[in-house]
Amino acid sequence: MTQYYLGIDVGTSGTKALLIDVVGRVIAEATADYPLHQPKPTWTEQDPDDWWQATVKAVRQTIRESGVSGDAIRAIGLSGQMHGSVFLDAQRRVIRPAILWNDQRTAAECEEITQRAGGRSALIKMVANPALTGFTAPKILWLRNHEPKHFKRLDKVLLPKDEIRRRLTGELASDVSDASGTLLLDVLKRRWSSRLLNKLELDPDLLPPVFESEDVTGQLTSEAASALGLSTACKVVAGAGDCAAGAIGNGVVRPGVLSSSIGTSGVMFVYSDEPQFDVQGRLHTFCHAVRGKWHMMGVNLCSGGSLQWWIQQVLSGLHNQEQPYDLALEEAAAVAPGSGGLVFLPYLSGERTPHADPRARGAFVGLNLSHGRAAMTRAILEGVVFALRDSLEIIRGLGVPVKEIRVSGGGSKSPLWRQIQADGFGQKAVTLNAEQGPAYGVALLAAVGDGAYPNIQSACKAAISVVDQTPPIKAAVKALEANYQVYRSLYPALKPAFHALA
Repeated sequence: MTQYYLGIDVGTSGTKALLIDVVGRVIAEATADYPLHQPKPTWTEQDPDDWWQATVKAVRQTIRESGVSGDAIRAIGLSGQMHGSVFLDAQRRVIRPAILWNDQRTAAECEEITQRAGGRSALIKMVANPALTGFTAPKILWLRNHEPKHFKRLDKVLLPKDEIRRRLTGELASDVSDASGTLLLDVLKRRWSSRLLNKLELDPDLLPPVFESEDVTGQLTSEAASALGLSTACKVVAGAGDCAAGAIGNGVVRPGVLSSSIGTSGVMFVYSDEPQFDVQGRLHTFCHAVRGKWHMMGVNLCSGGSLQWWIQQVLSGLHNQEQPYDLALEEAAAVAPGSGGLVFLPYLSGERTPHADPRARGAFVGLNLSHGRAAMTRAILEGVVFALRDSLEIIRGLGVPVKEIRVSGGGSKSPLWRQIQADGFGQKAVTLNAEQGPAYGVALLAAVGDGAYPNIQSACKAAISVVDQTPPIKAAVKALEANYQVYRSLYPALKPAFHALA
């Protein structure tokens, strides 16, 4: 019987299921959506039951379209949005809606964590990262500070994909890559930080055991197998947070390879054999989904989200067309690199790297009467690349080799945005045969966990290859370099105004 592996990615807007065969060919995929709730400005929440219903729907549709027998699916890999908090009581009931990665309510709790840890430098030494509003630890403290009745009931805290694991297997577990984003993991030792938990007065038993990403964490319960149309013999591996899983899907499993991924957010992700730390805390240092390895990562919170905002909220006329994104990008392609001296700051959701400022705001700078919507669209594309280059410059400055930049997500599907990345980074941008993101990465991890490959490096070598290259254009590199230097000067100049307006 042919072996098949399933990847499940619990995203912010929907859950994706993807089925591959043993050599990594995509057989079928499906996505089921769910709502995002914003009960107050800057708050974002979801109902974990929506994730589960979407998982069932997406998996069943994938199996139906594939024509593959459920008994032939040997293992499942799990991925999902990082940093979210699912709060469970002792009876494994969800206490309140999950608080998500882009929720900004925890600024005071971040300050509390930093103070309890003994300062920012001491915190980075303990867990390799500073306290940021998106992380999980401040959400737990927020529950303790603002919803004490709920905190009193609290027995376990799970990340989004790990709540799906609980419903699949009945087991409580996480993996080291996703756990790195809680701010509670000793990233160097790849285990929960007893020192920080003690300083925060949090019970270590609130957290599940952590595993390497390909480790098997259980098998489907009879109830879950029946709901999904699979067998109880189907294994579930630990999986990975969506950034590490996406990097696996891009083959970022060896030194010198960097992934530039543009989705709602934008991520610059580079492999590391040894843990390397940015002492200023501008980059994240997390455990990789590669056994015993690490990665560094920078994040722009509103990359593709900036283009989506522009087209859906501003260019309403284009939005009513059948292909509004294609039309907007076609217009932008006619504008010369540099957007006529126009610069866009893509801080519509605040910013993560390098500023770590939830009160940062978006801005067009340099507007004059010659600029139309095409120039503004191009400035958005360039501004997103500048935000990602901020991370790239830090990575390069730390001496981490970047020999190849692999582009994925929405930024790889547009020839224009691929070219802007190559020009903005001053380095060729390559695309791959695999364009399926985190679900593909964890499906490969499932194959490794089932024994189809000895390690994830060999799985990626068998399944992933470069199919195209976009070299930089010398004149465009020069034009974007000039605008990038202006871009770097704008946040410090505008920060007081951003904070006053926020």
